[in-house]
Amino acid sequence: MKSQSLSQGTISFATAITLGESIDSYGVGSVLFSHRPEFKKGYLVVGLLTWGEYSIVKECSLLNKLDPNMGFPLSYHVGVFEFRGPTAYGEFVEVCKSKPRENVFVSAASNLIGHLAGQYAKLHGCYVVGYAGSQEKVKFLTERLGYDDVFNYKQQIDLKSALKSPMLATAVASMNLFGRVAVCGVISEYTNSSTRDASEMLDILIYEYDAKFLSKTVEYLLGRKLKTIEYVSRGIESIPSAFIGLFNDKNIGKKIVKVIDD
Repeated sequence: MKSQSLSQGTISFATAITLGESIDSYGVGSVLFSHRPEFKKGYLVVGLLTWGEYSIVKECSLLNKLDPNMGFPLSYHVGVFEFRGPTAYGEFVEVCKSKPRENVFVSAASNLIGHLAGQYAKLHGCYVVGYAGSQEKVKFLTERLGYDDVFNYKQQIDLKSALKSPMLATAVASMNLFGRVAVCGVISEYTNSSTRDASEMLDILIYEYDAKFLSKTVEYLLGRKLKTIEYVSRGIESIPSAFIGLFNDKNIGKKIVKVIDD
């Protein structure tokens, strides 16, 4: 949503949010009425929907039908199967191309992309280190998700001087020869035109490896080798607090608001 903020303006895939207008984000819904034959009443769909109980979706909007036979909870389609899941998989497998016994460092290890990327790395036989902002998250990542080591960057006294520079710069300075950096999100840089600490050498779109991601991730989930963490709040009135909660350093995994019961 940072890409839709007033400070960002308009970019190729999103329009800035105007004060007073409704906000859209990824959601799952059931079709009540449609002028399009491919979206019949009762079909389940996923895409950009309005924060509310009902949405009017324009013809050009990003919207896809869900396969009811996949056998996973609907929440997975705005979590692990949403674009952040392919991002975690593709950045690690297709961009970094890490091999067994290599060292992998995951920043923001407890968010949706981070907690998935770390697990993909472990499934590939890597030694995985991450950082988080609380002891609760450190314990969660090591005990529940199998990270080899996690540090709380807020409590590492010996890192205070190093962290006066951005975390990325510190990590790059500590890399092995021929190491790779997969950059995604960089929310702090969306409105910053300065040079990055790691220059871009390869641009990847997640849709280029959707099929590989889906095949392997379904296999991992069915085999209980991959865990997807969700924190669900209920009711439309919980949306503001759920959104604000993303920025108070308490969020782990995917935050989901269930507006209406199934």
